[in-house]
Amino acid sequence: MSRLLEGKVALVTGGGRGVGRCIALDLARAGAHVVINDLGASLDGQVGAEQPAVEVAAEIEAMGGRAIVDGGSVASWDAAHQMVDAALTKFGRLDIVVNNAGILRDVFFHKMTEKDFDDVVAVHLKGSFNVSRAAAPVFKEQGSGVYVHMTSTSGLIGNFAQANYMAAKLGVAALSKSIAIDMQRFGVRSNAVAPFAWTRMIDSIPAETPEQKKRVEGLKKLVADRVSPFVIALCADSAKHVSGQVFGVRNNEIYLFSQPRPIRTAHCGEGWTPENILETALPMLTPSFFPLDKSGDVFTWDPV
Repeated sequence: MSRLLEGKVALVTGGGRGVGRCIALDLARAGAHVVINDLGASLDGQVGAEQPAVEVAAEIEAMGGRAIVDGGSVASWDAAHQMVDAALTKFGRLDIVVNNAGILRDVFFHKMTEKDFDDVVAVHLKGSFNVSRAAAPVFKEQGSGVYVHMTSTSGLIGNFAQANYMAAKLGVAALSKSIAIDMQRFGVRSNAVAPFAWTRMIDSIPAETPEQKKRVEGLKKLVADRVSPFVIALCADSAKHVSGQVFGVRNNEIYLFSQPRPIRTAHCGEGWTPENILETALPMLTPSFFPLDKSGDVFTWDPV
């Protein structure tokens, strides 16, 4: 890998495992110094004794790179500012933020508790806001900076039993667009990426029915380290024209996702009433309705 990011400093949340680990390692290979944030938590967010970020930092140091570890929670405003401060204290600057930290609390909507919802939103959506907001003054002052936020096809398209995760991940895509709009004048860019990879984040998917088993077998073919080269490219100066977009990476496939725009209209010169809406407007719009697709209904082919 060429040294596209020589001299830059990156902060990766959830950088101890899975996609985050691969991104942290490839950032280092590309020449960046890396702050690896990871709680060492279980899939549902429970903090344990594991320290995967320490292992990643050791790998980076072993390859001749520089890295430090941060164990703060992205769900905390103060902890988010502390991890940004750690980058500035150790490396003197911050150029890249990768919002990758996440947890799952999958349960059908009619059984979901308030805590199930709040905990997932706190890490994925609020956490992405906290860390991005902490870095914003730094990026603004230096007139440059890159945000990469991990979204998901669960939010962009849909999935069973993930109301909390879907809401958070679609919110992350909107947050990314808002940052891109608000900070464009400061030379700061922001994009969202939906990674397809077999990690512990999706290892909890049920595999009981024949359909579920077939889907899981397909997901197992998705390799986490195929996502990181695209993230590195987004962070490079040569991609400074790329902002406000939503991408997907699925092994050797790269997608640009659409963003909501009007696709069909109905108008009535005399104004609408509930009756003529039912008689005219809804029948006009119905042919363009979207089905209740899940992510697996859209991505039906084996990864390339």
